Amino acid sequence: MKKRHAIIIGAGIGGLVAGVELARRGFRVTVFEQGEQPGGKLRTIDVGGRAIDSGPTVFTLPWVFEEIFTSAGSRIDEHLQIRPAELLARHAWRDGSRLDLFSDIEQSAAAIADFAGASEASRYRKFCARAQRVYRTLEQPFMLAQRPSIGTLIRASGLSGLLDLWHIQPFQSLWKALGKSFQDQRLRGLFARYATYCGSSPLQAPATLMLIAHVEQSGVWQIEGGMRRLADALLALLHQHGGKIYYQSIVSKLDVSEARVGGIRLSSGERVCADVVISNSDITSTQSGRLGQQASAAVPAGSNAQRSLSAVTWSLLAECSNFELAHHNVFFPDDYPQEFVDIFEHHRLPSNPAVYVCAQDRGIPSDTRGPERLFLITNAPATGDQGRFLPSVTQSLEAATFKLLADCGLTLNSRPEHAVMTTPADFEVRFPGTGGALYGTPAHGWKSSFSRPGSRSNLPGLYFAGGSVHPGPGLPMVAISGRLAAEAAMSDLGMSAE
Repeated sequence: MKKRHAIIIGAGIGGLVAGVELARRGFRVTVFEQGEQPGGKLRTIDVGGRAIDSGPTVFTLPWVFEEIFTSAGSRIDEHLQIRPAELLARHAWRDGSRLDLFSDIEQSAAAIADFAGASEASRYRKFCARAQRVYRTLEQPFMLAQRPSIGTLIRASGLSGLLDLWHIQPFQSLWKALGKSFQDQRLRGLFARYATYCGSSPLQAPATLMLIAHVEQSGVWQIEGGMRRLADALLALLHQHGGKIYYQSIVSKLDVSEARVGGIRLSSGERVCADVVISNSDITSTQSGRLGQQASAAVPAGSNAQRSLSAVTWSLLAECSNFELAHHNVFFPDDYPQEFVDIFEHHRLPSNPAVYVCAQDRGIPSDTRGPERLFLITNAPATGDQGRFLPSVTQSLEAATFKLLADCGLTLNSRPEHAVMTTPADFEVRFPGTGGALYGTPAHGWKSSFSRPGSRSNLPGLYFAGGSVHPGPGLPMVAISGRLAAEAAMSDLGMSAE
């Protein structure tokens, strides 16, 4: 019997997982990637002859990937060396205060007691319990479900689940909820930052996003050799099951016949037929017509059109002094909420942003010769399709960024040729039609998560995967989206997902 053919548009993590899931079930899988390497946002930048992870740097919920490798007849440890990090992140403020959080709650509570007093440590324990309740309430009926709605969530939760939903207060903003959880404003800002993991403002995101705190508290892992190894491992798994990938291959439109997708057309004009097409490109790119007008109409109505956060980043080699960096570090300004007012209300670069620093040679065996490899991130508005920022604007942001680091005690010494800046305009080039938004649409308001498109489109034969569709951004969530897309396609073809 002739194998069914599945085309995957884009070799991001969601696309690769969808390809693996279909290939292991007997599909002939072909991936078309416009870039030169797999991974999507999971990329490296060469600086001074050394590769720097310049995309997602936090790896959580490894069980999601363990299941994918096991289901495909392999083991993740055959492809990757992953080790848990005892120290989750180091946090610093201008007043000289510093706080480390750990994978062990009691160790973190002890650090918070030294940092802000025993009462705040007690509040932290209660916050962790609440975040865990949110996660457990939403994991099965929401995160792992095909296309959850408020109704299906309520039906799946039952009476006890309804009580849990009521207790997690989904109608309240994360910022407001944290104001009740902590009296110390530094702690309030620290845990509010979890909203940015899905490209959102803590001032507008629902309190349910505190579940991210539980996800990170459950463990942060590090991949030896860098985050790109995850994409390479999934690609190897795809190849093991006969899948193929073509780089620098641009899909110009979907091939639609009799109101069903029957394949794609490449920019070269070549037509490739398929039984299933899964798009791993950003949903806003599809909405804007970059896969053709019929594909644009295939995005379910009601999708949130607001853009999530973008970023200005620096990939650099630097000599570091006066501050002992961990692998993950966050430096906070005096007025953290103002950052989100600047970005989401005024659509401008923040004047005083928080700064994330990934010190990639810390906490894991690495090549530590010469300057350290650093990746710095500041949040930015997704305005990359409106042109580049004026040099004076980016220079002002850069000055504020490095001043905050210096004020918190970190001195960086780097040569100009050892620094590569990326702005929303650069992300727009890589992900057209997004303005540089890195997380799809933001989780603003309690209904936002239900308006995110699911894996099925309005056009038979077309499915979606990636961080811009359910269940959202973040490596494990994106992987889940790939599995959901593959399961939906098989179900619609009358095939068992097992």
